[in-house]
Amino acid sequence: MSRIRRSLPLLGCLLLGCVLLALYAPGGALRRDEPTPRKAGWSPYDLAGSIEDAQNRLRRHPDDAAAWAGLGFLYLEQVRRTADGAYHAKARGAFERSMRLPTGDGEPYIDAVIGMGALANAAHDFAGAVRWAEQAREAAPYRWPLYGVLTDAHLELGHYRQAESTLRHMLDGRPDFASFTRAARLEQVHGRPGPARELLHRACSIAGDPAEYAFCQGQLGDLAWETGDPRSALAAYAEALAADPGHVPSQAGKARAQAALGHVDQARRGYAAVVAKAPSFVVEYGELLEHLGDRAGAGRQYAVFTAQHKLLVAAGKTDHLAMGTYEADHGDPDTAVRHLRAEWKRRQSVEVADALGWALHRAGRHAEAATYAARAERLGGHRALFAYHRGEIEQALGHTASARAHLTRALSIHPHFSPAGAARARRLLAATA
Repeated sequence: MSRIRRSLPLLGCLLLGCVLLALYAPGGALRRDEPTPRKAGWSPYDLAGSIEDAQNRLRRHPDDAAAWAGLGFLYLEQVRRTADGAYHAKARGAFERSMRLPTGDGEPYIDAVIGMGALANAAHDFAGAVRWAEQAREAAPYRWPLYGVLTDAHLELGHYRQAESTLRHMLDGRPDFASFTRAARLEQVHGRPGPARELLHRACSIAGDPAEYAFCQGQLGDLAWETGDPRSALAAYAEALAADPGHVPSQAGKARAQAALGHVDQARRGYAAVVAKAPSFVVEYGELLEHLGDRAGAGRQYAVFTAQHKLLVAAGKTDHLAMGTYEADHGDPDTAVRHLRAEWKRRQSVEVADALGWALHRAGRHAEAATYAARAERLGGHRALFAYHRGEIEQALGHTASARAHLTRALSIHPHFSPAGAARARRLLAATA
């Protein structure tokens, strides 16, 4: 039942209905009947080569502020591609070096400021990302990437109106890959998978390189997974990996879909390869192993996660959402509540509301848990996992009819939403039939 793999993971308003009407209406920018062309002819993505080229240029031109900012963005792309947070520090160093270099007007190089905002989002410092993006907007209001940083930050903070307003401005000014993928995410957050899928297909059709295409296909895979279609998810992840074989999120998604389809040996091999490169997926792998009866193997994966967390704490960085979610499912529920209350003070998003409600339920505080579960649903909690959590909480409160409704909804959204959770939901429904 892990959400730890997601940073933004992840996601009711008028904005996107208006956007889609403008884009798809007769005479609009996009047409629904246009097929999405498959990208062909790309060689395997060589991000490491691009980073090496940028580093070589900077050895020759160490005072090139634009090149330093570009290198920072390449490091951030490496994080997105490999889920390796070690590149965060390298990105920060490149952006800070760029901002220290002189520019014609004496101001910091604006792309480096935007990069610092993107880095803050990647490091889950969403309030910091807002500050960096607002600094960039004050200096260069028509630099459209800053609105992507601002949209992402507001979305993660639970500021959904601000996220939509910012994205509207971004779409008005630059309807491109970055804005379409964010619009798709907002559609998905609000429970509209059809429009989200259309926007992602359109984004895939205009992807500028293998990295963008892999990211977009990975998002299509995630969308198919969240809507209970592991076969389509598997196909999308395969498309992503054809463009970029090193795209770790799609490698993990492929293993996840294989497990749901009963290809357990393939899934185990896939997960083992993924966690060797990206420990952020160890809890998800451990949950599969635990469901399969391999408690020792699961324990090893959980030990990796807790060791990771200790290193973060030692560095002064605590991921309260990830740790709280882990403790609620596999550790001490009271500890989970403490972590998630701390996270709720930072950001009141749908994912944190659901996680705190679940932790409270696991700690035996069912009535308080129900208030957060209901809030998650009001904020746009349309995922099967959220419905399952609400069903368990209602069952604990003795509200059998409501529990059955939520558990049934969870399985109708996605019958394979989690190895243990889906099985538990079926057992509860059978017991109360």
